[in-house]
Amino acid sequence: MPSTAAILKANAPQPGAQLPLWLAVAGKGGAGKSVLAGTLARVLARRGHRVLAVDSDPLPGLTQSLGIAEPAATALLGAAEHSQDHGWRLRRGVGPARAVARFTTPAPDGVRMLQLGKVGPDGLSDVGGSVTAFLQIMERLPQARSLRQWTIVGDLPAGPRHPGAGFSAYARTYIVVVEPTGQSALTARRIARLVREHLGAQTLFVASKIAGRDARARVERLLGETVHAEIPADSAVVEAERRGLAVVDTAPDSAVVRAVEHVADLVEERKVAWQ
Repeated sequence: MPSTAAILKANAPQPGAQLPLWLAVAGKGGAGKSVLAGTLARVLARRGHRVLAVDSDPLPGLTQSLGIAEPAATALLGAAEHSQDHGWRLRRGVGPARAVARFTTPAPDGVRMLQLGKVGPDGLSDVGGSVTAFLQIMERLPQARSLRQWTIVGDLPAGPRHPGAGFSAYARTYIVVVEPTGQSALTARRIARLVREHLGAQTLFVASKIAGRDARARVERLLGETVHAEIPADSAVVEAERRGLAVVDTAPDSAVVRAVEHVADLVEERKVAWQ
């Protein structure tokens, strides 16, 4: 099986071509990845993008930020088949485009959500087939011509392991979310190094849960990088999570939603020729 880096390089557009807007949101656990990913998906959809939200985090988060209930069953299980000789695999005839058409969950503003599956009483064993199908779809996404006009916003599990394991093989830009703490900055640096040196993708740093004039500067000192945008510490997020709703629905004019709209401006501006 080719590496993630090899897949990206083999499917990189020629000089002068337009990149698809394929994003993955990464960072330390609790940094606010799901709030950013879900709100960004909704904002971009409202701007006319056809958006696929990719939920590869087995813990809850993205569904609420998108404004939908957690599906009772993992739709992607229907795309997997099992054999005694080969174990779980993607069903014959199911590729990325068919998976998007048949095994995704609708969300507001026309967003479609492709979900790996969630941790149950027995861990991920209940959705082992969907995990295998998910990884095979991620591997093939860069080759799916019919999806190149879609915008993809992925919510990754915490830390640097999953980008390297192929959970975001489609991503051209990684939005790395950083809180003003040393551990969060260390995780962000590790993710950025992996993304740049091994995956050949771009990075965009977003400081999260920023309170006070010096917090963004503190993140930049800890990170050793320029922060491109910031998400404020906003009680609207706490209230939305308390109610189990999306902040983009409960507080559409809040500071956090305005900040995500600025992130959307930045990623749209980065839709330039592959370098």
